Amino acid sequence: MAKSLIITEKPSVAQEFARILGVSGRNDGYIENDSYVITWCVGHLVEMVYPEEYDEKYKKWKLEDLPFLPRNYKYNVIPNVSRQYDVVHKMLHRQDIERVYWAGDAGKEGQTIEENIRRFGGVREGMEELRVWIDSQTEEEILRGIREAKPMSEYDNLANSGIMRTIEDYAMGINFSRVMSVKYGKLLNDAAATQSYTAIAVGRVMTCVLGMVVIREREIRNFTETPFYRVAGRFSASEDSKQQIIEAEWKAVEGSRYFESPLLYKENGFKKQESAEKLITELTGKKAVAVSVEQGTSKKRAPLLFNLAELQAECSKRFKISPDETLQVAQDLYEKKLTTYPRTDARVLSTAVAKEIGRNLNRLKGYEPTRSYVEQILKGNSHYGIAKTQYTDDSKVTDHYAIIPTGQLTELGKLNELQRKVFDLVVRRFLSIFYPPAEYETVKLVVEIEKERFFASAKELKKPGFLDIVGRPKNEGENEEEKESPGLVLLAKQLKTGEELFVHGFELKEGKTNPPKRYTSGSMVLAMENAGQLIEEEELREQIKGSGIGTSATRAEIIKKLVRIGYLNLNKKNQILSPERLGEMIFEVVSMTVPALLNPKMTASWEKGLDGITRGTVIMEDYRRKLEDFIRKETVSMIEKNLTEQIAVRIHPFVGKGGRGLAAKKSLGVPCPICGGEMETTPFGYGCSNYKRDGSGCKFSIGTIAGRDLEEEEVKLLLTEGKTGVLQGFISKSRKRFSAALVLEKDGEGKVSVTFDFSGNEPEILEGLSCPACGGAMEITPFGYSCVKHHENPEECYFSIGKIAGKSLSVDDLTDLLTKGRTDVLKGFTAKNKKKFQAALVLETGEDGKKNVGFDFSRNEAEIVEGVQCPMCGGTIQKKSFGYGCANYEPGNPDTCRFAIGTLAEKDLTEAQVKQLLLEGRTETIRGFKSKTGKKFDACVALVTGEDGRKVLKFDFDHVEAKKVKDVVCPLCGGDIVQTPFGFGCANYSKDNPESCRFSIGKMSEKALNETQVKQLLTEGRTGTIRGFKSKAGKKFDARVALNKDETGKVTGLKFDFTDLEAPKLKDVVCPVCGGDIVKTPFGYGCANYSKDNPESCRFSVGQIAGVKLKEAQVKELLSQRKTGVIQGFVAKTGMKFDAPLKITGEGQIVFDFPEKPKPVETAVSCPRCKKPLMKSQWYYECECGFRVSHTVAKVPLPEEVIKELFETGKTRAKVTGFVSKAGNQFDTCLKYEDERISFDFDNPGESTPKENVSEKPFYEEAEQPTASDIVYSVQAESGSVMREGRMIPDDRTEESRNSAEQEKTVLEENSFTMYDDMSRFDSFAEEMAAEQARETEEQLAGSNFLDDFMP
Repeated sequence: MAKSLIITEKPSVAQEFARILGVSGRNDGYIENDSYVITWCVGHLVEMVYPEEYDEKYKKWKLEDLPFLPRNYKYNVIPNVSRQYDVVHKMLHRQDIERVYWAGDAGKEGQTIEENIRRFGGVREGMEELRVWIDSQTEEEILRGIREAKPMSEYDNLANSGIMRTIEDYAMGINFSRVMSVKYGKLLNDAAATQSYTAIAVGRVMTCVLGMVVIREREIRNFTETPFYRVAGRFSASEDSKQQIIEAEWKAVEGSRYFESPLLYKENGFKKQESAEKLITELTGKKAVAVSVEQGTSKKRAPLLFNLAELQAECSKRFKISPDETLQVAQDLYEKKLTTYPRTDARVLSTAVAKEIGRNLNRLKGYEPTRSYVEQILKGNSHYGIAKTQYTDDSKVTDHYAIIPTGQLTELGKLNELQRKVFDLVVRRFLSIFYPPAEYETVKLVVEIEKERFFASAKELKKPGFLDIVGRPKNEGENEEEKESPGLVLLAKQLKTGEELFVHGFELKEGKTNPPKRYTSGSMVLAMENAGQLIEEEELREQIKGSGIGTSATRAEIIKKLVRIGYLNLNKKNQILSPERLGEMIFEVVSMTVPALLNPKMTASWEKGLDGITRGTVIMEDYRRKLEDFIRKETVSMIEKNLTEQIAVRIHPFVGKGGRGLAAKKSLGVPCPICGGEMETTPFGYGCSNYKRDGSGCKFSIGTIAGRDLEEEEVKLLLTEGKTGVLQGFISKSRKRFSAALVLEKDGEGKVSVTFDFSGNEPEILEGLSCPACGGAMEITPFGYSCVKHHENPEECYFSIGKIAGKSLSVDDLTDLLTKGRTDVLKGFTAKNKKKFQAALVLETGEDGKKNVGFDFSRNEAEIVEGVQCPMCGGTIQKKSFGYGCANYEPGNPDTCRFAIGTLAEKDLTEAQVKQLLLEGRTETIRGFKSKTGKKFDACVALVTGEDGRKVLKFDFDHVEAKKVKDVVCPLCGGDIVQTPFGFGCANYSKDNPESCRFSIGKMSEKALNETQVKQLLTEGRTGTIRGFKSKAGKKFDARVALNKDETGKVTGLKFDFTDLEAPKLKDVVCPVCGGDIVKTPFGYGCANYSKDNPESCRFSVGQIAGVKLKEAQVKELLSQRKTGVIQGFVAKTGMKFDAPLKITGEGQIVFDFPEKPKPVETAVSCPRCKKPLMKSQWYYECECGFRVSHTVAKVPLPEEVIKELFETGKTRAKVTGFVSKAGNQFDTCLKYEDERISFDFDNPGESTPKENVSEKPFYEEAEQPTASDIVYSVQAESGSVMREGRMIPDDRTEESRNSAEQEKTVLEENSFTMYDDMSRFDSFAEEMAAEQARETEEQLAGSNFLDDFMP
């Protein structure tokens, strides 16, 4: 007897089929009886193989092997499921099986699983193939699915769509991930400080979702809060009816004197408080009339049923679980036969299901929480007409209808708490569609005062309808208007149109704009379903629903993967998504390489194309060809471009602590205060560029200070001015926040430190503390703490506290002192002898009755030095505030032991040195003692017995070990060279032996040689160039130091050597003419390859230009970028000062970079200042009266009619289209004109205008794609800045971005932003500057004479 084979997607589903069909013969991997063989998959059994399976060379990622787009993709069995695959494959080729029922999950993913098996292993010829398509796992549905199974060929389009999706994801991932990882992977891994190398992961949907989160986060970061002011009036029917006072809000409707006024913020508020106060003044005392009183009824229907996305969003909001967790619960409920198939996009029923819905309802009578509702539905037969409502629509059902309960409750008792909650949510949403709408009584009131109108509205729930089942939303029936007008419903019943109302006054209400909300995991799923648009209103969301991003089956996993690989962060408490640092870096790489991946509409168009394959409207091969053309073009483009430096600049702001490499460093353009090197950003903060990894070089750095990281501008100010302004956000060790300025200080030894300065702080009241003298409030002051009364009038109260023994008290310490009368033992006090000590502070009352602060040492616990004893009495040795002393000492008792060890020659002994002294009688050599004259010296410390028998300390110089200089010997006798108090000398020297070696190296011209220079001198005969010697006249000079020898070669001393001195080199730049090093010269800078004896040598030099001597940073910018920003202070021959950038020509000449000035043309637009016609110049609409405004905004040139409308009405009625944000996203918005400035008006919805025939074709029908340059967000404004959301901010684009954005010629000053605001004056400079440059060139050539003595 021929058998039928059934293949399910999971073993559990196979067992259910077997139970229903009565198949019980269990074998290894399948179940069989006389009629059926049932086997199963375990998810995917076959998958695409990695590129190395095609050729071993692909195992190593190389650019030359890309793009990788094979004609025939290879598949193989997944190793860990190969055993089950063998079972399935064997069954598909058995001779006794004549029919196979493919019963995988009814969807695109399930079809793909089956299609991969069919295409890889084949099916026996002649075997009939049928597809089982079911919506739930109930017995009747499974039997129906088998009975109505259709030929597998009817699902070919669905299979092709699934296979195409796999190819698309594979091809994009392999090519884009590999090329980005090879080119920029190390850069990102270094910047992100990953512990091991991580490849850049790119995906068609995944990268788009990442972009949505990053862009939203940046919108929040860049958001600027805008205040606005609303006016509300309080009214009643009469003066006595105060219990019925209602509140109505003013709006500037047509007829109002403020209608469409530029003073407005939207229609119901003002931008400035004065405007609102003026309106109140105008209306006070005027008559109020009720011009309209409307009463009515409104209805609200139950929402549509759940699809997976809506269920995930609702569960995220209610239960704070992720979409992935919701999907798992929904899958569990499906497998327990409690609900229908979860991976559906539909929110309605099919007609066939609607006709049989009574069966589901009857079964639900067994679910106790909603039993009464079910009985009421069945009793009223309200389910009979459901097929004719909005809840049934076959056109909106693709693979499956909405998620509903099956009514089969056998597994209900096995649910956990979360599963039960989700099931109850599905049941109540399902039952609500059979209940009537909720009904509200509504009231709308319009009050008029002097043609100004006030509006109030309210609604009151009369019939809850479906809300009885799903529950009433919070504050249902109490919206914002009702809360402000509680008596409106009652008042409306008494009022008639035209009646006068009593005015109880007006109120000014201040509000402020809010930033956009961050995505939650639930709202992200909804946004993905709507092609990147998050639409809060459910009904509107359903109306505009189109192609989404990803599928209902994959969206949760995509979010989960982004979190798993560290691109996104998911807060499990509130389910908020935010980008990680690495995710923001990936976003920057993609935005500069394949920006199309970040466009939700582009991603949705790909999804639409795949749906077209399913429907048969798109041919799979055509789609594949277009796809591979796109991948090939983008891959080749990435290979050819090198964007390392640009990407490093873009990702620099996201480099955290531990970051390294190119992206972690950024020059600040300010010198190091110690060595003059360039300061740059580092992984921990800021440091000198002359620092070396081996620990040598300059070590100056600025890291986190008191829990606060400094901004770049703050560091620049600190290093250039020596002090910052008052900065907020520092955190003390007691976790108290405080504010202070930072000061850069340098001590006598040249050591640089950063300290706090509180002198600029504004006084700050300390809550909960009162003055112990007068009871007044206490406040923080620049010097410490003070009673407020003392601060205002010192004669009124005397109490204040500043530093105590060099220590500033924390807020915690002060709190203890004032509330408890004493503090704990505090460390860090400094005695007059500079000794550190610790003590408690106590609040005492003096003889004069005044409160003062004193020390309390009684609580100090002495710390014992273990293993030693007092050499005089045998007592223990303790640590003391001054050093160390005997424990038997008693203050005031002269007979007790007085042995002590304090500071010796400004140096404190360590505990180890004290132990050695007491145990051995002498320490080892201790370096760094300081004499009374300030000279440093080394010595041993010895314990000796004095004439009076007491133990005393003294310096022992006889046993001092001189510090040897390694690897060199004395040039006179061959002895060791050691450090001495005056410098370096021969170890064979003896003070008592005049015949001993006298070789020594001391200070020369006020400069001491360091150890490295001494070693070079003694090994090579002379040092390298040493800078900073000082002549007797005080002039600084550079020289080498050499050994001076007589005719026999004997060393007789030292001498200066001025031959072949090395000119100081400029780092990281080369000569633009010959590529040689650039060195400092007496007149400026020049090429190191210059030679006075060789006329063919390089003559490139940079001297004084038009009266300005360039700074080193400007020269480096000129040589590295071949141009500078605007440099100030040039002086023309006429004596007029001017500012301009410099550039280097192709021939290596330095010239002024004046912009070309196109000839202005007259327009039909009148100047808003003087009414004369405006001229249109290169960048502006401008007038001779001085008025000007940019004519290009965010890449959109504004035509004259738009400018004219802005000047006449203050805003555009319709939206202007095509603006481009910095992230590359196009947007449409209205514009507004105020304060002689054009800005975006996002609050103006704009009038709807007939749209042109805009193409919305999917990507495979459009050839042109956005490029990296489309990411630039630039608004040309009068100040050379960018205007975003009505704010002016600096234009921080890279040079490349700036050039690509229509070759704008905006330049930056060092700290402010200027444009060529007076173009005409450059005309007068042009000829003069040409002559000036020729003269300077001649002077520089003449200056080459100076080079003769200084250049090699």
